[in-house]
Amino acid sequence: MSKNKIAIVTGAGRGIGRVLTLRLAELGYDLVLAARSLPELQSLRQECLDMGQDAIVVQTDISDECSVQNLFAKSMEYYGRIDLLLNNAGLGIFNTVLATDLADWQQVIQVNLTGSFLCAKAAFQVMREQNTGTIVNISSSAGLKGYAGQAAYTASKHGLLGLSKVLAEEGREYNIKVHVICPGGVATEMVKKSRPDLNDAELIQPEDVADLMAYLLAMPPRVSVDLVHLRRFNSSSF
Repeated sequence: MSKNKIAIVTGAGRGIGRVLTLRLAELGYDLVLAARSLPELQSLRQECLDMGQDAIVVQTDISDECSVQNLFAKSMEYYGRIDLLLNNAGLGIFNTVLATDLADWQQVIQVNLTGSFLCAKAAFQVMREQNTGTIVNISSSAGLKGYAGQAAYTASKHGLLGLSKVLAEEGREYNIKVHVICPGGVATEMVKKSRPDLNDAELIQPEDVADLMAYLLAMPPRVSVDLVHLRRFNSSSF
């Protein structure tokens, strides 16, 4: 069994997830890398190994309950415990309410909300037995505000915030912390496609999100930060 803390990262292969994974490796975590694309995960695993941290790859579709169960079963078989779930995997399909068809709506909700629920539920079961653990849900400023042209995405991220509130309440007696990070426009391919109007130089960098995550994880047991809204400086406040 590893002497290091163990983290599961969903959506680890690219974008914010990749940067967060490498930061966790820097912080001394051993890792379970989960995503749908194996080549990206294998490359990331090698980077973690080169940094001196153990890592395993589990190809996972978080929208599928059996796939999530497999992820946590393999994680527990290999490491024996889970200290951190980083619920990062997400999907963006951006349309107005009238332009959003049911299939797109269901797909976004299934990944962003149901998938996060399935992972959080599986992690909660383990952490309850351990009597300790941390869940970090990566939401969005769209989980706090309403954005025209982002009907399904905004609804899914608001739902994730609601789920996080319940997890925090139910987890307290088991020493399970729940944090929600709500970034605004981050310099990822998804944001660049959905918001071509934004200036690249003004976008939040994935490293900024990683800095915030590291700060939250370093907080002492006596305190917890529920939610942080990390916005572009030039965007509207509050």
